[in-house]
Amino acid sequence: MQRVHSRPSPQSWHTAHRLGQRGPRERSSNPGEGRASIGSIYCGDMVPIEQSKARRLDGIAVDTALRRMARARESPWLHIEVARRMVERLGPIRLAPRRVLDWWAGPGGSAEVLRQALPDAEIVAVEPNDAWAAQARRVSPRWWQPWLSAPAPVRIAAEPDTAIGRAQLVWSNMMLHGIVDPPALFARWHGLLDIDGVAMFSCLGPGTLRELRALYAELGWPAPTPGFVDMHDLGDMLVDAGFSDPVLDQETVTLRWKSGEALLAELRTLGGNAAPDRHAALRTPTWRRRLIDALEARRDADGTIGLGFEIAYGHGFKVAARARGAAPVLVSLDDMRSMVRRPKDEAGP
Repeated sequence: MQRVHSRPSPQSWHTAHRLGQRGPRERSSNPGEGRASIGSIYCGDMVPIEQSKARRLDGIAVDTALRRMARARESPWLHIEVARRMVERLGPIRLAPRRVLDWWAGPGGSAEVLRQALPDAEIVAVEPNDAWAAQARRVSPRWWQPWLSAPAPVRIAAEPDTAIGRAQLVWSNMMLHGIVDPPALFARWHGLLDIDGVAMFSCLGPGTLRELRALYAELGWPAPTPGFVDMHDLGDMLVDAGFSDPVLDQETVTLRWKSGEALLAELRTLGGNAAPDRHAALRTPTWRRRLIDALEARRDADGTIGLGFEIAYGHGFKVAARARGAAPVLVSLDDMRSMVRRPKDEAGP
């Protein structure tokens, strides 16, 4: 597999997000538009659930995919690469947190780069469920780089834990697109941060897998991905949760494979198709062969098959609440005249 990375040139909307603003969007020569998510081509039985207004996403399917990913030996390459790029964005913030909450640490794959960037910080690995927390406890010694001396211990907690504790940085790499209710999560992060703390995240955006969606549409199949939240909407959610002046930007990472088989195998490591309206049962070998043939027919000039992943980055600060002004002092006009006429030598201290 080849990895080709393309970064859009900086735009005005890369600098700061303001509630309700929409800036120019990156244009791509790839066909297909709309919202997207990563997705496995293999779909289990669909479980009807009450859908959140914030996301077109099946939370039970997300949990199933996470439990399958917990059995993998390592985090997906794409997640590790995005974590490295997030660390580059951490530098200009000039933050020296004493305590960091690495939200969904295992799936995010940030442990090594985060430890290198913040060697003195206490890191709490907040895992999505008990399966990931147990897996983290088994492999935690591997997270340390050999050249680091006496690293601070990593505490491991499951996301439902109510005693995670406060921090100066909430770090969330490549997990927000698996959250059914992002506004509720942003509000929770805001409550866990100290004043002047930062929430920093990356996630997949609407341009992800547009080529695959276009292929499915041509074949008359339901979309292979659920909906994704637009970068600007994420900024609105941060503001609503109480974060100050969120900053957001995005880029496109293009991955290329030598075969359709290799493409499907790596897509499966990234998660699962959690669209509520996905196919309700397992697909047949004939269907899978047709899909691979369609992918092979879309080879580029270099002989590879490419898919684009839109990566959105964002961060916001928790600032002190504005102090309410003191109650107004009422002074009558006669009293004001009296004070003005009062001789200088009679003035009090």
